Amino acid sequence: MSFCDDCFKGVTHEGTPKGKWEKIGGIDCYVGTPSVDYPKDKALLFLPDVFGMQLINNKLLVDDFAANGILTFGLDYFFGEPIPADAMQSGSAFDRDAWKEKHGYEHTRPAVDAVIAALKEKGIKAFGTTGYCFGAPFAVSLAIENVTKVTIVSHPSRLKVPEDLEKYRSVSKAPLLINSCEEDAMFPAEAQAKADEIFGNGKFAPGYKREYFPGCRHGFAVRGDMSDPKVKAGKEGSFKSTVEWIKMYL
Repeated sequence: MSFCDDCFKGVTHEGTPKGKWEKIGGIDCYVGTPSVDYPKDKALLFLPDVFGMQLINNKLLVDDFAANGILTFGLDYFFGEPIPADAMQSGSAFDRDAWKEKHGYEHTRPAVDAVIAALKEKGIKAFGTTGYCFGAPFAVSLAIENVTKVTIVSHPSRLKVPEDLEKYRSVSKAPLLINSCEEDAMFPAEAQAKADEIFGNGKFAPGYKREYFPGCRHGFAVRGDMSDPKVKAGKEGSFKSTVEWIKMYL
């Protein structure tokens, strides 16, 4: 399971979470419910980075989607054992390798499937996904399986390029948005160019767009340093593009 140092770095943001925890299909989910009228049969699956839904940054993002009228479910596919926020600090002794051994795709994907099945029973008929870093492969796989209707990935990790992208183009019907950045070992300039080559210029009929945020590093859309103007612009810009993509296609 491949990661880079930036997968484990970042800044904890400030705010007061407004959502609530619910058990869905036996899985803990942080739920953002809009306070305005919203489609009751559509939902956004928020697929978090390695810090999981316990990280306040991820909770605040779910809340922000809900504030934009989008019913959002943040999945705790780490079963209460994400990497702790204080592991972002330099000099942390947290054992990343031991954690990775217990939280691979095969360990975490069943939780995603359980939540989707339970939400279908509750009347949800259409799903979108927004996957960050660790969460991106779930978003891509669900779209390839045509379980979901729209896909957003931000600074994705653990994707096989070009294989996953080529398979996505050949079988998926879900419009794809990629939020990319300048410094990203997990999705570098070469992978970004390959994505444009595979999907761009009308090669993917459902819809494709790649946003690019200069001056940002892997993790910017969740854990970026908001005191840096370029990173702040990247985080806010990626959120805006994600909301627009969801509302256009979901």
